[in-house]
Amino acid sequence: MILRADDVDLFYEVRGDGPDIVMLHPYPSDHSFWLPLAPHLESRFRLILPDLRGLGRSGIGESGAATTMPKLAEDLLRLCDTLKVGRAAFVGCSVGGYVLFEFWRRSRERVKALVLMDTKAGADTDEGRAGRLKNAEEIVQKGPEWAIEQMMPKLLSPLTMSSRLDVVDRAKATMRQGSAVGMAAMQRGMAARSDSTATLALIDVPTLVIGGTDDVPTPVSELERMARGIRGAQLKIVSKAGHFAALEQPDEVGRAVREFLESNGR
Repeated sequence: MILRADDVDLFYEVRGDGPDIVMLHPYPSDHSFWLPLAPHLESRFRLILPDLRGLGRSGIGESGAATTMPKLAEDLLRLCDTLKVGRAAFVGCSVGGYVLFEFWRRSRERVKALVLMDTKAGADTDEGRAGRLKNAEEIVQKGPEWAIEQMMPKLLSPLTMSSRLDVVDRAKATMRQGSAVGMAAMQRGMAARSDSTATLALIDVPTLVIGGTDDVPTPVSELERMARGIRGAQLKIVSKAGHFAALEQPDEVGRAVREFLESNGR
């Protein structure tokens, strides 16, 4: 389905029935990232699965502009208003988590519970920011397929990369809808994101922090630090999984998310 907004058309899918769960996928995937997880949730909840602006089948918006976290938070609020979502549970993986920190600062009254997956609160270092901006330029020059190939070892565990080629192919398939311009805009927006470390202490809804043992962009130490910063947060570490834990271990992640939301998302 398409949500027609002021400057961009946003694609989303709705699955299942019950209390609302809004799920924000990682960069550079699209909403199909969540489909292996969906069978664990859609019999109990209504899943709202948008493609973030510039990725999947969603539009980019203003040409050349960065896809900032405030823009994405505004998109999320517009989607919730359109679908008459009052208070909901929100799940965010990687950049999806960055968006949820911004959304919390703007619209915390809409949040019933949070699942922060393979993400972190801190902003990029100067080196990390420079690397993103350089990568954005390279994506425009070399194309999305180049970007996907060079990212894969950072997204999946070494075990998955070497012996689970079906999962490797599935991960790549979730990224191939994105354009070079959209991917570059998202990299620029992530580079410009605010430090959300101070926001952790303000989160007062039930929160699950979950991620893979082999996550390169978000190591276990970052997940532990984030869970310590949120009062009462639960922490779940998933073995044999990297940054895309939900794709690599959908049964384990699905059970953990379902159990958490059965208690906190209704």
